[in-house]
Amino acid sequence: MEFRRVLFRSINSVTGYKSAHLLGTVSHSGIENLAVFSSVVHLGSNPALLGFILRPTTVPRHSHANMKANGIFTLNAISKGQIEDAHHTSAKYSEEISEFDQTQLKPQYKEGWEAPYVHGAPIQMGCRYLNEYSILENDTILIVAQIEHLYIDSPLLGEDGWVQLDQGEIVSINGLDGYALPALLERFEYARPKK
Repeated sequence: MEFRRVLFRSINSVTGYKSAHLLGTVSHSGIENLAVFSSVVHLGSNPALLGFILRPTTVPRHSHANMKANGIFTLNAISKGQIEDAHHTSAKYSEEISEFDQTQLKPQYKEGWEAPYVHGAPIQMGCRYLNEYSILENDTILIVAQIEHLYIDSPLLGEDGWVQLDQGEIVSINGLDGYALPALLERFEYARPKK
């Protein structure tokens, strides 16, 4: 394999496991769009902000166009049983074809939110697009959004509000195409300086 391609794959993997989400949007013409994202990060709890990286828009990015036009989208955690269909959403379909129609994944609408959730996802977030920042070094974009709706399967949610992801068999992504099933090793109390 060509060295440059090997290096590219290595760089995508060496930063570690990344969260795995399906991002749902809908176009002005009513076409549902679904795409796998592995760059979602927590930005703050009050307000509840998250961010993710969007690759260069030198080719059509339907998720980006839809969220900017409508101002909303959903993020849906990917569980073990969904990985093949979730990965297939990375295929380059034209904007008039919905990834829901090309997979076994089903859209779900809740509380008047006009972007589709993924039915059966153990964690579903209804997000409002707030802003974006260009990263000049590689022409990517940091999207910033606020979580306005949050649905968590009850077996995952602890009394203190902590979410135990492995209880929902929620996967992570290694590189661009490797899916892993993390397991909780330990949970610690808030760390304070030693006396």
